[in-house]
Amino acid sequence: MRAPDSVTVRVPGSTSNCGSGFDTLGLALRIYNRLTVTRQAGAGAPVPATAGDAAVRPLVEAAAEMFFQKTGRTPFSFSYRVAGDVPPARGLGSSATVRAGLLAGLNALAGTGLSSRLLIELVTALEGHPDNATASVLGGFCVARTSPVNGAYLDCVRVTVPAELAFVVVSPHVEIRTKESRGTLPRTVPFFDAVKSINATAFLVAALATRDFGKLRHAVADFMHEPYRLPGIPGGRQAIDAGIAAGALTGWLSGSGSSVLCVCERPAAASVRPAMEAALKEAGAGCNGSWVLVADDEGLMLE
Repeated sequence: MRAPDSVTVRVPGSTSNCGSGFDTLGLALRIYNRLTVTRQAGAGAPVPATAGDAAVRPLVEAAAEMFFQKTGRTPFSFSYRVAGDVPPARGLGSSATVRAGLLAGLNALAGTGLSSRLLIELVTALEGHPDNATASVLGGFCVARTSPVNGAYLDCVRVTVPAELAFVVVSPHVEIRTKESRGTLPRTVPFFDAVKSINATAFLVAALATRDFGKLRHAVADFMHEPYRLPGIPGGRQAIDAGIAAGALTGWLSGSGSSVLCVCERPAAASVRPAMEAALKEAGAGCNGSWVLVADDEGLMLE
């Protein structure tokens, strides 16, 4: 069968870490980016034929270079277009959607037949962590396993998440780049802070895996990254607390931020969302955007 000349890939955004599941937990959400990748005439370096957005182009170029290097295919020119609703630098996996979508698009154009596992390996290598990568490719709630030696992706346990759970997301008027945010993290954490974080993570995973969602109430107690990142996000802590007070089960800093998220049963979202928005406003942060989302259990798809 002849490979197509153009393909569009729909990739879900995601929330990651989910409290103290740092670089491990990811959950796909029904907010999407679509990447259209089109083969252009001629061959040469793996550089897009169109300029694209300044922030997106480096992601595309690095992903294309890795694709052709790993597959051994002769590089060809292509154009790309990114459209969708996943905001950049807001902790919703925007970079993972671009990288996964571009790799999946090139995979279809080149007819290389890379598996989902191999796509995740490549996205993880580009991202530096597998949490958003697994969620964006596979969908659902993903617990990723990496090598303790070099951090390479090893495997994933995926759990479907029913639509009865809502994920209320609010974004303050501040952008947070993951690479820069990692600079705020300490090199070590106190032993008993690590113990408390392990306890919270294990409990959260068990509650989601068994669908005992009532046990999510106050399930997040993170000492790994939120204490170091949330103070730099005006209104972030207040928005999470306000959402829980309004009926949410739990909440966390989404990825490295700036978005914060609360989990609730869907009827409660009508109260949780305005409470979180009001908390941002009262903190003087303002609200760049807010969403009531449900989990995406399909993952990356060719349209």
